[in-house]
Amino acid sequence: MKALICIGHVPDTTSKIRFTDNDTKFDTTDIQYIIGPYEELGLTRLLDIKDAGTDLHITAINVGKEETEATLRKALAMGADEAVRVNADATDAFFVAKQIAEVFKTGGYDFIVTGKESIDYNGGQVDGMIAEILGLPSVTGATKFEIEGNGAKMEREIDGGKEVVVASFPFVTSAGKDFAKEPRIPGMRGIMAARRKTLDVKEPVAQVLKTNVSKHFLPESKPACKLVSPDNVEELVRLLHEEAKII
Repeated sequence: MKALICIGHVPDTTSKIRFTDNDTKFDTTDIQYIIGPYEELGLTRLLDIKDAGTDLHITAINVGKEETEATLRKALAMGADEAVRVNADATDAFFVAKQIAEVFKTGGYDFIVTGKESIDYNGGQVDGMIAEILGLPSVTGATKFEIEGNGAKMEREIDGGKEVVVASFPFVTSAGKDFAKEPRIPGMRGIMAARRKTLDVKEPVAQVLKTNVSKHFLPESKPACKLVSPDNVEELVRLLHEEAKII
């Protein structure tokens, strides 16, 4: 059984975000990159299943230039068997989905796991686009994942409850919160082993870009907090009415 796990190369959440070129490009200066948290949970769950005795070969994939290889190597150190890097800038969600779909077509994989969204652009689009390109069923935002027979049983949260979905191979699923209990931390043995594992570089397939970035914006600064004495109800009402304008 072969799984393809998508690995996001995203800025650490503590990074100071800046833009360049009239706010059209992200400034990568002094940015520390990590595996996306949801992709990390996805990989961890696959490793747990493999460690439990399932014959599962795990390939980590990323669309990016050479600087993303350190992130892929971390996935290998966590326990992935091999990695694939599509040698192209991740320009937009459809471009990324197209590249991953092409690798899936030729790799003999049984299913694809992505994160439910990246933590940089928070688009949540890639998994659905991959499924549409390949004509496969898609289960988004799964919180539980079990291999059962010739497929998998997944659980996800819906409005007012939970939903259990069973899908046969091949399929696409995206990992949400609780897909795994805790992300796996690479040990020294895994880090050393990662150096000997295969990291295959593939050239991208041609794809006309469907979107372009016109401008980035930083969130507006939050206004200073005003404290009102619990005894001064009149002042609270005035502020809610005149300044907050919510009553």
